[in-house]
Amino acid sequence: MPGKRPTQCLFVTDIHGSEYRYRKLFDVMADRRPDMVFLGGDLLPSGMFQFTSGSAHEDFINGFLAKELERLKRSVGLAYPRVFAILGNDDARFEEAAMLDVAARGLWHYAHSRRISVRQFDIYGYSFVPPTPFLLKDWERYDVSRYVDPGCISPEEGFRSVPMSESETMFSTISQDLAGLTGDRDLSDSVFLFHSPPYKTALDRAGLDGKMVDHVPMDVHVGSIAISRFIQERQPLVTMHGHIHESARLTGSWRDVSGRTQMFTAAHDGPELALVSFTLEDPAAATRELL
Repeated sequence: MPGKRPTQCLFVTDIHGSEYRYRKLFDVMADRRPDMVFLGGDLLPSGMFQFTSGSAHEDFINGFLAKELERLKRSVGLAYPRVFAILGNDDARFEEAAMLDVAARGLWHYAHSRRISVRQFDIYGYSFVPPTPFLLKDWERYDVSRYVDPGCISPEEGFRSVPMSESETMFSTISQDLAGLTGDRDLSDSVFLFHSPPYKTALDRAGLDGKMVDHVPMDVHVGSIAISRFIQERQPLVTMHGHIHESARLTGSWRDVSGRTQMFTAAHDGPELALVSFTLEDPAAATRELL
């Protein structure tokens, strides 16, 4: 008997509302008919700009994304993939209601802080990143402690598009979140859709060389220590990351390995769509294209 078809996956992230990049993705989805598509955050036009500019809110999710996905679903029928999406630190959290509405219509799974089982695989999503220099704080958490890197702004400062309790703002950490999300489950067949990359890997290298804050050098690695430790200790099958656009260019690699875990970034600082393709049965054979 012929072998079972591998589970074909596509991963993109940090599209930032570029219709050009989305149309490239939708064309590939129509042509290749993947089983799963992962959207790793920073999907929308800048949340901070819309929050502070006073301009009318653009409903990019319903006005563009949902319409295009509905069109694609009508076109490919039963070949429409399972789509998993999270928001990123440049996406305002008030957009979460629209994300959930689109999920209710069957166009994607909103994966943040959720476990979604597909056959033997568990899909997890997680949007929060460690403190950044940016002012929109909807998707920022302290990492493993209340430490903030030089040049960064604490989660207690800046702006939020939705309220958060003082206790959550001050004391919640990425480390605690991941422990609560996964418990003591076996993660060997688990796939994680993160926005933040893991700390001190090929995926979190920022262009901060030589930059100082009050005579203190800035760390060129800006990923999450909590996510890095989590991967090292729990060894999921695949982790996907974004957030740091220039990392692949600076390190020369869009992927890294931690034990048995294959780690990918699809963030890109050029005009093209960076598309990572892999199968869940053989993720080490993943490829990346610039379209």
